[in-house]
Amino acid sequence: MGQEVDEDRCPPDTDDFPLIAIEAIDIFNLLGDRVYPEIGYVGKDYTNLKVLIDLYKIDNIELLMLLLAKLDSHVIKSSQDKLKREYDRMKNKSRGR
Repeated sequence: MGQEVDEDRCPPDTDDFPLIAIEAIDIFNLLGDRVYPEIGYVGKDYTNLKVLIDLYKIDNIELLMLLLAKLDSHVIKSSQDKLKREYDRMKNKSRGR
């Protein structure tokens, strides 16, 4: 666009993260979701986690679990916020607003 790139304003690239963070995201995306009607997303299904830890040859399991918990809590909050917005929209619609 004819402008010089401002590195401070660019979003981070995968190369900017340590390998464990990238592996945590990969593992997080491979885990199944636990979703229920009326409740929404309640978290990941960690049934296959041991298999994925072995597959990725993860040494720092404590850090992996910390990263997975952070990712999971973010997605849970997003799901709750979305359900609340939908509930509020339906509630307001039923009141004629």
